[in-house]
Amino acid sequence: MSRFRILVVNPRSTFTKIAVFDNAELIFLNKVIHSHEDLAPIKHILDQHEYRKNIVLKEIQEADISPDSLHAVVGRGGLLKPVKSGVFEINDRLIQDLKNSPVGEDSVNLGGLIAKDIGDSLGIKSYTCDPVVVDELDDIARIAGHPDFERKSVFHALNQKAVARRYANSFSKKVAELNLIVAHIGIGITIGAHHHGRVIDVNQGYDGEGPFTPKRSGTLPIGDLIRMCYSGKYTEEEMLKNVTGKGGMMAYFGTYDMKEINDRVQNGDKKAKIIFDAMAYQVSKYIGMMVPVLKAEVDAILLTGGITNCKYFVNQIIERVDKIAPVHVYPEGDEMESLAKNVLAVLKGEQQVLVYK
Repeated sequence: MSRFRILVVNPRSTFTKIAVFDNAELIFLNKVIHSHEDLAPIKHILDQHEYRKNIVLKEIQEADISPDSLHAVVGRGGLLKPVKSGVFEINDRLIQDLKNSPVGEDSVNLGGLIAKDIGDSLGIKSYTCDPVVVDELDDIARIAGHPDFERKSVFHALNQKAVARRYANSFSKKVAELNLIVAHIGIGITIGAHHHGRVIDVNQGYDGEGPFTPKRSGTLPIGDLIRMCYSGKYTEEEMLKNVTGKGGMMAYFGTYDMKEINDRVQNGDKKAKIIFDAMAYQVSKYIGMMVPVLKAEVDAILLTGGITNCKYFVNQIIERVDKIAPVHVYPEGDEMESLAKNVLAVLKGEQQVLVYK
């Protein structure tokens, strides 16, 4: 078969992105926003499965794309066990770990569940690619400072690797020839040191390490954090929410809408400005931390993710890091295209499919 039609599903906390590709050609793309009112009645994230799956099917049908015309479905990867970079066919073990994640519950886990359901109902294969648990860390990067703790690789692997390839292609090079620092700046923020194609170090953003973000507190003073845990004011669940979910901009302003906060900055709100600037400052610091990881040999710094649409925020970072290496900005990233192209390579027999165990 010379042409393959691929459905791509990318669920995030407040929206679901849906795309259909004929080979590498995008023929449909939509971003369905989920309001607080839509999601509030659904207590657990994984219980959004049916609601979001039905939206995906409705969207493609309204676009006059017959489900029977699809050859494969791919969903953005979730919080699984550590894996190699690549494409995985979604099997029962993978589904089991998405439902009972060893890492945590997150909207990203819905991608594989939705893809598998749709694929099974149509009799076609379902895949996931470069899930957030891709682990290529150097052993030295795993050391946390106490034998009861180990640093883990949980980051925006799909988008970071996609923009790294995009940058390399634009200069007719391969990622295996380059040293890059890639910062994904969105609801979550992760900053990776890409050494010849491998992400050898990255902040553990999902679990609290790194810059604060629209919903995450980032690295906090550890002594104060421990004392807060034992203050009697918060339950374990509330403390976890303080770190991931109700931290960062949400804690300061009661919203994680970065457009709203940026508007406050532009309208002269001094508190909004210093907090907004502090987030850019912390992103810059973590970019700087990756310089010695790459032994100060950095070909480029790549900024990606939704917040990089804000020129003011991006300029705050560029002013602090552009003497390290040239800075390139990819606001939208390449997640949907990357998912489709990787699965296309598998369907054409150009790339080996991996088995999740």
